[in-house]
Amino acid sequence: MIDKPDNDLWGKPIAPPSRGPLADRFLMPPFSVLNAREGDWQERKRAWIALGIESEVGRAGALMMSNQSGLLAIQRGTEKTDAAADDSALASGTSIFDPVLCELAYRWFCPHGGQVLDPFCGGSVRGVVAAHMERRYWGCDLRQEQVDANYAQAKKCCAGERLQPQWVCGDARNELAQLADHAPFGCDFVFSCPPYFDLEVYSDLPTDLSNMTWSHFCAAYYDIVQLAGMRLKNNRFACFVVGDVRDKDGAYRNLPGVTIAAFLRAGFALHNEAILVTSVGTLPIRAEAAFKAARKLGKTHQNMLVFVKGSAERAAAQIAMCEPKPK
Repeated sequence: MIDKPDNDLWGKPIAPPSRGPLADRFLMPPFSVLNAREGDWQERKRAWIALGIESEVGRAGALMMSNQSGLLAIQRGTEKTDAAADDSALASGTSIFDPVLCELAYRWFCPHGGQVLDPFCGGSVRGVVAAHMERRYWGCDLRQEQVDANYAQAKKCCAGERLQPQWVCGDARNELAQLADHAPFGCDFVFSCPPYFDLEVYSDLPTDLSNMTWSHFCAAYYDIVQLAGMRLKNNRFACFVVGDVRDKDGAYRNLPGVTIAAFLRAGFALHNEAILVTSVGTLPIRAEAAFKAARKLGKTHQNMLVFVKGSAERAAAQIAMCEPKPK
């Protein structure tokens, strides 16, 4: 390994690249391309993981029920990277959510102290990060095993935090419909990463979207987006992180487009679309067969879709008003 020189060819000290005022103010530059491969991103991700986050806990067993999701992904030339999953998670067939992307979403689109609603919570990351960033969090998952694992993660990673995440077990359609009956509930941010149809099979429950036909999946997906939108206060943002998935013949199903259509139908406006460039990981190994067989490109990005209910200017003003004062 060759050490990097301290000076350039002219003997002048080599200064580290400047992050710039945008990155200093907003954590990362608020551009439409977010690069999870950059050093700053990876360093911050390691800091989050050092808290003890293991989002794959509670999920690997369920995903292995299918035992075909990894092979199916290779055959289709796609992969649910789920916002830059690391290689250890991909090797076990389990995708995890990137905590840095989660931190950005909360900083940029959710008021400090605000209520987050996550209808497809999966692992613990979004709840754990919310607790550390002083956001209230409510997440729903079909599997009690996953909910129990998430609470165990919160006990380890969020001890001492004032706001503790809340997870419930059940069908998101039923749970969202009942929220208003339990107590007055209005959330400040809808944030989730939906199942990528049947690419990962989470359980054998008939209400599990990953077990449905495509038409039933879309219908249930529309219902959940509609119900989540009804629970969101006016002049607030919603964000879904999605990626496309191929059908059995290898054609893309356009899950990002279905997501946009669902939110538009629920009365939202599409406000931002960002591309998240994810880690390459084991993609060079997996992509070769798919490219040789059908010229399918290895997928190394996801879509971060941001919607607004009401006025974006008022939503932004609410976020700014709730920002903690500098100490």
